[in-house]
Amino acid sequence: MKTLPALAALVGGALALSAVLVLTHNLMTDAPDAASAGPADLPWQIEVQADGSSRVMGLTLGPDGHGSRLGDARARWGDKMTVAIIAAPNETGTLEAFVDPLQAGFITGKLVITASLPADQIQAMKARAAKVEFMDSTTRQFTLSAADLTAALDAPITSLGFIPQANLDEQIIANRFGPAAERRRVNDDLEHFLYPDKGLDIALSAKGKELLQYVAPAEFDARLRAPLLSAPAASAPTP
Repeated sequence: MKTLPALAALVGGALALSAVLVLTHNLMTDAPDAASAGPADLPWQIEVQADGSSRVMGLTLGPDGHGSRLGDARARWGDKMTVAIIAAPNETGTLEAFVDPLQAGFITGKLVITASLPADQIQAMKARAAKVEFMDSTTRQFTLSAADLTAALDAPITSLGFIPQANLDEQIIANRFGPAAERRRVNDDLEHFLYPDKGLDIALSAKGKELLQYVAPAEFDARLRAPLLSAPAASAPTP
């Protein structure tokens, strides 16, 4: 499955367990119901609209780019959010933003926001990048120039990826998100819990960190399910 380009780098390494993680796990399992948990920004609080869009963590994911912009995310998280183009070798790359750590209600984790820009515009922004860094041995992060950052903030958000600090399991997923419409096992380590009506794919890993991917429900098949079905199991990335 082809996921958000920077996610493999973010979730590939194991994170050290700590008292904070244990506390977060307890909150995931024992916290009050969503209705009494405060602002609607918890990972399982997904508002689905009749037009095929959804609202999660304060952002709207709409079909065909009719939703929130990166500027809306910047207004929400300010300087906590960084914006860059992430590109693997021989790929144009994608425009992404990162909030780490993200406090989603009482849940802590990492948020990766993917936005849409034409390929030629991305290439031009890479050429004008203020700084280029390696995220791992091959993937590069292009820090945008000030002028390009202004333009990038008008790009429509297409998907969100959330990596909770707490380790999830089948019971937590069922309790917080309900029964999955479909479950697909990629290998011995990785299984996907699919929620087309919510625009949500939860990748449950036995060895690494879990990944929650959100898209507009109207685009679930094209953006999440179809790539998952077409990816050979041996080449599917493991969070």
